[in-house]
Amino acid sequence: MSSFPTAAPAAPVTPTPAVLRAQRATYVAFISSGFGFASWASRIPSIRDSLNASPSTLGLVLLCVALGSLVALPLAGVVVTRFGTARAVAAMAVCLAVGLAVVGIGYPHGVWPVVVGLFLFGFGNGTWDVAMNVEGAAVEQGLGRAVLPRFHAGWSVGSVLGALGGAAMVALGVPVTAHLLAAAVLVAVVVPMVVLGGFLPVTVPAAVESASTTDKPRHPLQSWWEPRTLLIGLFVLCMAFTEGTGNDWLAVAVQDGYAAPPVAGPLTFATFLAAMTCGRWFGPQLIDRYGRVRALRTSAGIALFGLLLIVFGGVLPLAVAGALLLGVGTALGFPVGMSAAADDPQRAAGRVSVVASIGYTAFLAGPPLIGFLGDHVGVLRALTVTAALLALAVLLAGRTRPLVAEDETQAGT
Repeated sequence: MSSFPTAAPAAPVTPTPAVLRAQRATYVAFISSGFGFASWASRIPSIRDSLNASPSTLGLVLLCVALGSLVALPLAGVVVTRFGTARAVAAMAVCLAVGLAVVGIGYPHGVWPVVVGLFLFGFGNGTWDVAMNVEGAAVEQGLGRAVLPRFHAGWSVGSVLGALGGAAMVALGVPVTAHLLAAAVLVAVVVPMVVLGGFLPVTVPAAVESASTTDKPRHPLQSWWEPRTLLIGLFVLCMAFTEGTGNDWLAVAVQDGYAAPPVAGPLTFATFLAAMTCGRWFGPQLIDRYGRVRALRTSAGIALFGLLLIVFGGVLPLAVAGALLLGVGTALGFPVGMSAAADDPQRAAGRVSVVASIGYTAFLAGPPLIGFLGDHVGVLRALTVTAALLALAVLLAGRTRPLVAEDETQAGT
């Protein structure tokens, strides 16, 4: 999941009923987005088996979700500015639901309907993600306190519900088509109904509009030449690759690598998502207490240990324990990396854009890379490439140190 942080309000405010209503609607948007994604992801093994796809072929199929999102992201700002967050989320929820339905109906007929459906799914998800984050930033300003991390925890709650629902559908023998069609109808009906009546009419945070402009303005593209920004982007890429690997390949890796029953894959995936949910809900408290760098470095280390348990644990219970640690350790990486890029409000837009662009390449490159490696060494062993990236993330976490602290240190010297 991506995050678009804004400057925190200067002082607490008394939220209006409209803000509280928008807060509830934003939670619904995040939860529904996670539910839609996990509903698809929980049936990847079943669809893989029906298509008789090799790991490399499945990797290319999964790539279509990232391609759809990457096409949508450059257009998302225009869409949200022109139509507003509520209509953007409503329309993209329908687009995502259509993609789910196309996959559910089309997969018995071959790969190409799945490719088309996943592209629509990714396109809807990309713009939906940007729009609900913009709305979340506006709600945060109205509440006078940080809530974006918990909105992202809401996404994880939805993904856990979707994964558990998928596990239940597998255990009960419900066909993939019926499952994905039901999920599509639920998303297409609930999300527009809630957000069109609940989102705020104005979604551009006032703090951004009133930011100080005493420094000489810089073109956003100049951020591509800043070493700190590029290294934060590399850190985010490492963590995004890990999160994407867990989402796309964990169920398949456990099911194949441990010769586990079909229900074990979705349940392990659900464990991963539940742990990530807890990490996103409680993680901000750890950052406040121990600092950003220590929290991120520890998180990446925990994720690395969890991944090694999954790959080399040898028995299914240890792999499940590893999935839990992987989820906890991965939770903060992407959103807090974005926050680090936005430390200077005047230059936040360009820096967040750079970091997001670098980070999203992980979702583009990750699925096919794991798939091609899986053809040669098996999917479970292919996950070791993620361990190397997590080790790099441990080293790069120091680059997220707040700019304020760095400036004070320099001033003192």
